[in-house]
Amino acid sequence: MTTEKTYPDLTEKKVYSVNDVDESLTYSYAHYLNWLFDERVELIKGKIFKMSPAPSRIHQEVFGAIFLSIGNFLKNKPCKVYGAPFDVRFPKKSKADAAIFTVLQPDICVVCDLSKLDDKGCIGAPDIVVEILSPGNNKKELFNKYQVYEEFGVKEYWVVSQSDQNILIYTLNDLGKFQPSKIFTLGEAVTSSVLPGFVLELDDVFEGL
Repeated sequence: MTTEKTYPDLTEKKVYSVNDVDESLTYSYAHYLNWLFDERVELIKGKIFKMSPAPSRIHQEVFGAIFLSIGNFLKNKPCKVYGAPFDVRFPKKSKADAAIFTVLQPDICVVCDLSKLDDKGCIGAPDIVVEILSPGNNKKELFNKYQVYEEFGVKEYWVVSQSDQNILIYTLNDLGKFQPSKIFTLGEAVTSSVLPGFVLELDDVFEGL
């Protein structure tokens, strides 16, 4: 019988270099808060995932187009939109920092239940999560994020491909499972079941790229 290694007694230890984090161990949000290095990381079920280096120019242009479109639509509406870096914590039972083992930084998220917001970010599932794929995204990371977003009840999960210039939207059904849309490409527009009346033209997102 194997015992999973954990790091339970050093939640107050300040860590100044990502190289001092043992990737074989299991960490909580309490550990994460004391990581003071510049590199961005995420936690998925207690395991550390190093994020890609600074996003490319094209990634940032795609991000900006989507973020501004959603932000303009949400003016004078109750929902709020946030862009990375912005911590989203996914608690299983307790909301205590030491009991949270999944912390993600979606490229864009929309939160309509404002009680989920605090000074640290969002605790619980956003209503919409948008992830813009980069060459550094690996299949394991994407699969794990898909599972997290589905398990915790993200209503819409948008996967944006900057290289293929398309968007795929997973919508949570009544059984709590993601259902994929068709793949939306240039010349088409996407709408949102979470934000009635919102329309995003893909030509506006990928124009000139």
